[in-house]
Amino acid sequence: MKNDYLERYGADPRWKPFPEIREGFRTVVVIPALAESSSILHTLQSLAANPEGDLAGTLVLVVVNNRERAFLKPGEWEDNRKTLEILRELASGRDGGGATRPAAREVAGRVRLTVVDASSPGLELPEKTGGVGLARKIGFDCTLRLPPPRGGGGVLLCSLDADTLVEPNYLSSVRRFFKDGKRGAAAIRFRHPRPVDEEEQKAIVCYEIFLRYYVLGLRSARSPYAFHAVGSAMACTSGAYAAVRGMNRRKGGEDFYFLNKLAKVTAVGDIRSTTVHPSPRRSGRVPFGTGRRVLRFLEEERDEYLLYHPRVFSILESWLETVSWHPGEKGAALLERAKDIHPALATFLETRGFAAAWENIRKNAKRNDRLLRQFHGWFDGFETLKLVRFLSEEAFPLVPMFEALPFLFRRWGVPCPAGLPSSSIPPAAVQEEILFAMESMETRPPSPGPVDGIG
Repeated sequence: MKNDYLERYGADPRWKPFPEIREGFRTVVVIPALAESSSILHTLQSLAANPEGDLAGTLVLVVVNNRERAFLKPGEWEDNRKTLEILRELASGRDGGGATRPAAREVAGRVRLTVVDASSPGLELPEKTGGVGLARKIGFDCTLRLPPPRGGGGVLLCSLDADTLVEPNYLSSVRRFFKDGKRGAAAIRFRHPRPVDEEEQKAIVCYEIFLRYYVLGLRSARSPYAFHAVGSAMACTSGAYAAVRGMNRRKGGEDFYFLNKLAKVTAVGDIRSTTVHPSPRRSGRVPFGTGRRVLRFLEEERDEYLLYHPRVFSILESWLETVSWHPGEKGAALLERAKDIHPALATFLETRGFAAAWENIRKNAKRNDRLLRQFHGWFDGFETLKLVRFLSEEAFPLVPMFEALPFLFRRWGVPCPAGLPSSSIPPAAVQEEILFAMESMETRPPSPGPVDGIG
């Protein structure tokens, strides 16, 4: 499967690791880097803090990437030159030199490192498809071209970012999770460090509440796509990677689409025994994600203290239950049931061609378990997000964040923090209390039965 994938879908083999790797590794950590000379050593240091036994079987592969210089922001190309110089020194067993020497020594003595140059003239990423998705793909595909690990078997592929810190049990936690072979992919627990700047603190807390609310909303609806998609906090097996034709080449949102594909072929688990700490810094580099959201908050482009109406997730839950309870019915009959749930749901399904898709699924899947698996392949995480947005636009507008949150607390049977529900913004300490409670909800299922309404 691996060779077939590389031959048909693999990234251009002109992107090669330096130095050449002639041995196999059980775990490979892939890190894309664009203008990260000030951050990459801190990330590598955090990896170097993992036990020597875990590091011995691990390769760290950094893809220093950019498009042609004409499409770059001032200083990005020069910063990549500096990053390549530092990493090549480290990969050669030297300490990187200059002011970086103390930190570099920690890395050079412990981390097995290789670097892919997707930055120099002739090696740049293409202008139209060059972005973080392609950079991750190059790194993962390079991993699949390496010699197999001693004793055979697959490789664990970890996705990290060059401005992200991991904990000393990061590698052991990932390996332990995949040891039984039951799952091929996982989202890893994450938490953004809190910036010193007060406004940036507010921005990142607001964003984390939004992220966790959406995933918990999906979990309350019992969607199989209720997992976080954070590019610096995910992992999969090489077999699962090849089965979904690898990482996509998107400039943003590549993590969401990648895990969405993986969820169709394997269970996406949740690694909670360690925590990844993505950077909370603002950035306009990609159209989605932490940096863009923080930047949007600070520039007051829109009111960020809004969440999807809880009713949206109740409708989703009713729809998923309807399909699972009536798998023998025709598409037209299920559309009638959808109309009873809410007319906007039926309208959405009609515009998406559900009836025809359902009949095709019924034709190809005779057993109910296979039929439902194929249904969730059609009504996937992206289709779910489209429904949530459609219902928000057509029937249930976004609501104030701290009025919507009690829906989750009631659903999980957790007492609301003082001051909720509220149309105002509570103090920072209360918001952190809310986040702590939401993280605890992620470790267990919701209470039985739907809970609607606000307040």
